[in-house]
Amino acid sequence: MDEATAARRLGQLLTGTEAKDIADRLADGDTLTTALKVIAVGHRAECRGLLELLGTDAATRTAAETRRILALRAIEGARALPTALTPLWTMPGHLAQSGPLTSSVPQLVDSARRSITCSTFNFQRTSGLWTSLRRTAQRGDLAVRVYLDAKAADGNGQRAWGPSSTDVAEQLSPAEIWRTKTFDGKYVRNHAKFLIIDHHLLLVTSANFSWSAENANVEFGVLVDNPNLAEAVERELFETQETLYERVVAT
Repeated sequence: MDEATAARRLGQLLTGTEAKDIADRLADGDTLTTALKVIAVGHRAECRGLLELLGTDAATRTAAETRRILALRAIEGARALPTALTPLWTMPGHLAQSGPLTSSVPQLVDSARRSITCSTFNFQRTSGLWTSLRRTAQRGDLAVRVYLDAKAADGNGQRAWGPSSTDVAEQLSPAEIWRTKTFDGKYVRNHAKFLIIDHHLLLVTSANFSWSAENANVEFGVLVDNPNLAEAVERELFETQETLYERVVAT
């Protein structure tokens, strides 16, 4: 494979945000192994091979690294998209006339090709997302991370609202499941409800993950197509997850 073919394949394989993250880390002096940790495990070997092909005829290691970073910046720029906003509604009788319905979100999840980040208060087994997230998590080519509220899932002396955090971990294995823990002596409540697909589609919604929220209540959400905003949200949770959450491991 020549460099041009390798660059084209890399452009097909990476999202703009992934290309940016790898380039940023290489520019900061990280090794290729470290830089590639920002993408799903299943894609790292191919990406590494493609990046190593770029710059193989360069006179110095620095020149080769510069060529790789430039290629990644080109992918980042090519995949940059203007912000697009789409309303999502739930209404009794499906009376909403503008935008898709909340019940269409499982199809959005099924279409993911790289990653899913999900935050919710709780799950209900009646939710369409309960099964669609399982399908995508089991594909093996996606990085799936879920944040949920510990009290809502596990009770902790109160009534639990749905499947336990362990149930969620088993249902969505091998996805990463994180539940809230205590901070300053109090349990953190995770009430943020959003989905991020492939580091660029961000759905923020009032709807819980249940059949009623997806089909019967009055709920409103906005689907934002903006990689910079999606990345910022993911990074914010990722950087605080060790402080506010604990990892749940399937039994």
